[in-house]
Parts: sequence; structure tokens; C-alpha cells
Amino acid sequence: MKKALVILADGFEEVEALTPVDFLRRAGVSVTVAGLGTEKVMGSHKIRIHCDCALDTVDTEGWDAVVLPGGMPGSENLASSELVSKIIMNTYNSGKLVCAICAAPAVVLGPLGILKDRKAVCYPGMDERAPEVRFLSSKVMTDRNIITARGAGCAQEFAFEIITALISREKADDVAFRVIY
Repeated sequence: MKKALVILADGFEEVEALTPVDFLRRAGVSVTVAGLGTEKVMGSHKIRIHCDCALDTVDTEGWDAVVLPGGMPGSENLASSELVSKIIMNTYNSGKLVCAICAAPAVVLGPLGILKDRKAVCYPGMDERAPEVRFLSSKVMTDRNIITARGAGCAQEFAFEIITALISREKADDVAFRVIY
């Protein structure tokens, strides 16, 4: 069974976090939702989420995918964490999936240098936070082991792209059919 880690920090965008969690679980992926510094995290629209665990209790390696929702100041909170950076780099360097949506590609991944010479997308205007990256305008973009998406309105496509990369296009299509996408 594939394993995904979804990391939430205060100020995360709720749709960008919960849509992938829901769809990945429907696809049979073992998803752990970890809160940065706590098990209870507040979203950018004041929706409180009780995570499976605090991030500092999970392994920093062994994930098939790490998923980073956007939102502000959630993305900045993720970017300021050495533990988050360590998990991202361990996942990236092992060839596993690093997935980020909205502000997270520019704010979290950009400074780590892993988007250099890659195709990526982010929320319009956030590209200024990572001027060394050439962001495109597609809704969702996959370039080798990095999946990025532009924002909350792309959360379903983002989740399907992750399922495709982890399991198969057929499984993503099956989930899409079951949720009447």
C-alpha cells in the first residue's frame, strides 16, 4: 500500500488539504495527516482540523508522497520549518513524489531549489516569491517526481494527478467516476 504524508500548518487552505486526503484515501492510499507543531491546526478560513498526529512524531523518510497545501500564512509556516524541509528533501532525493498546491510551490519548494529547471505552476502572483523559477499557467503540472497545482479550484485535478502517479490513471478515473467528477 502506498503511503502519503499531508502536512498542515496554521493558515493552510482547507480545500487544498482535504480534497487530496479524501481522494487519496478513496484510492486506497494510506494517508497520514500531520500538523506542524500540534495535532490541531486552524485553516485559513477558520476551519479547525484535528490531524492524525503532530509532524514531529512521524518518520522523516519512507513516504511515497508528501503533499503540501497552500494558503497563507500556512505556506510561510511550512517554509519556516526545518523539519518540513528535511522531509521534503528526503522524499525528493529518494525519487518519491513531492506535491504542492497554490502558494506552496513558490513559497515552500522554490527556496529549496528543487523547482530549478522544472515545469511548475503556482497561485497567480506567488511566482514573485520564487523569481528563479519559471512558472507556467496550467492548472496542474507534473514534472518527474514533482506535482504542482495553482489553487483551490484545481484541488480535484491535483488529487487525481497524485493518484495517477502513485497508482494508475485507471484508479484516478475510478475515483473521479465515484465522486461524479
